[in-house]
Amino acid sequence: MAGWQGRGMVVLAGTPIGSARDASPNLRDLLAEADVVAAEDTRTLVELLRRLEVTASGTLVSYHEHNERERAEELVRRAAAGETVAVVTDAGMPSVSDPGFRVAAAAAAAGVRVTALPGPSAVVTALAISGLPSDRFCFEGFLSRRPGERDRALAELATERRTMVFFASPHRLAADLAAMAEAFGVDRRAAVCRELTKRYEEVQRGGLGELAAWAEAGVRGEITVVVAGVGEAEAAQRAGTAADVGAQARELAASGMRLKDAAAVVAEQTGMTRREVYEAALRS
Repeated sequence: MAGWQGRGMVVLAGTPIGSARDASPNLRDLLAEADVVAAEDTRTLVELLRRLEVTASGTLVSYHEHNERERAEELVRRAAAGETVAVVTDAGMPSVSDPGFRVAAAAAAAGVRVTALPGPSAVVTALAISGLPSDRFCFEGFLSRRPGERDRALAELATERRTMVFFASPHRLAADLAAMAEAFGVDRRAAVCRELTKRYEEVQRGGLGELAAWAEAGVRGEITVVVAGVGEAEAAQRAGTAADVGAQARELAASGMRLKDAAAVVAEQTGMTRREVYEAALRS
């Protein structure tokens, strides 16, 4: 045995995002020997154990977004008492757009050892095969379901120089890509990565406008979207445009209009968001 039992620690363990063969021997040992395995969905964990032909000797408990605050305290108490607590999600690394952060933070605050058992991640897998620059990137998770919040978030990223990685649900993919095309430009290069490491893995590459049109027909599966950052020429153009509209808003405000109202007027005229214009006016 690898000796995972009774170590008094929390282990964030990465699980396969597709093929069960990606599970490491270390993960198999941990799942078999941990005193507690906290899973995002215990049914999914039981299926993974079956596929890995592993029998868990410890207690299986649920740990998801609806109970993670309370459950984190319990898990840390058990680790502090000398047990090994494994934390897994349905797929990929815990705490990366999935439960795991709260228990890691609580354990660290309590002086309980926290470690990780590295494993697959859709974020870096999609980035690696996207064909886009991977030396600098940022992860943005899922965009908001609310169009206003989604558009504001994308507006803030319009001048991001790093490659951006997003998660997307199948039924919102077309709308998300269309919103990205509106915020970043239809020709901004991107890649839609679907069902990574699974039998029907697919990667579609192209401009955001082209990909938005492709997604209109419907897309299934687990999806990760990788989008190129803004280039130097485009960044300079956007900065110049922002300065111009900011100056326009300040001119209107000088005539007695509230700056927020002036930003709304200029936004309507230019197609930019009111927030973009308002922030540009504050900077000008």
